[in-house]
Amino acid sequence: MASLKDLKNRIASVKSTQKITKAMQMVAAAKLRRAQEAAVAARPYAERMTNVLASLGAAYADRPDAPALLGGTGKDQVHLLVVATGERGLAGGFNSSIARLARETATKLLNEGKTVKILTVGRKGNDILKRGFADKIVETVTFREVRTLGYTNAQSVGEKILAMYANGEFDVATLFFATFKSVIAQVPTALQLIPASFEKAEANSSVTYDYEPDEEAILNDLLPRNISVQVFRALLENSASFYGAQMSAMDNATRNAGDMIKKLTLVYNRQRQAQITKELIEIISGAEAL
Repeated sequence: MASLKDLKNRIASVKSTQKITKAMQMVAAAKLRRAQEAAVAARPYAERMTNVLASLGAAYADRPDAPALLGGTGKDQVHLLVVATGERGLAGGFNSSIARLARETATKLLNEGKTVKILTVGRKGNDILKRGFADKIVETVTFREVRTLGYTNAQSVGEKILAMYANGEFDVATLFFATFKSVIAQVPTALQLIPASFEKAEANSSVTYDYEPDEEAILNDLLPRNISVQVFRALLENSASFYGAQMSAMDNATRNAGDMIKKLTLVYNRQRQAQITKELIEIISGAEAL
């Protein structure tokens, strides 16, 4: 059984941990609002671009002269998995849920005889995936020193993906991230970037548009930009999801620390009372012996 001094030290240690988790919860709550506003503000632009590309790309469906980013290479052998996670931990299952979806996808593709390459965006994704897929990771991009994520950060990732595609390094690219729903709900999401997939786009067939320049020129300009736009949206969704998950995790940790303090204090008081009782019995026994 632990001594009173050990119990006292443990109580003090848990109280210090509780202060840290409470402070982290408050910081995450303060940053969550701004991150959530940025993520929500980016959704209409990304969705609108998807709808425009879907409308333009419908005319090139199954055509041999379709733009490369729309029609693809015609093969489905080499897959690039772009896994976007956080740079830090202490956020519950946020990072692990994204990595799990990517890991399941990679395993399924490998079982089908496909070739898998992984581009990790964020340090934690690389740390998790390198345990089982170290030989599949081709590059890791981190933004640990970046205080505020901007479009230029996403553009650098988009340019890497486009450069790899231009060099014929993969046939299909899929982006993995977490879609922010609420503080307690972040949904792991897989979005196919190349060839562009617009299955969920809602085209308004009752409206006809005339484009200037022609559809092909607009597609050739928008399709590469759409890669960076979708990556930027993923980074913003991840940022909001991270702070939401961290806020929830730190709240749970603070509550657990409080429960542990109560239990340790109860044990401490009982042991202290037992020690006092033992000393009183020894004093009384000694007095009676005299």
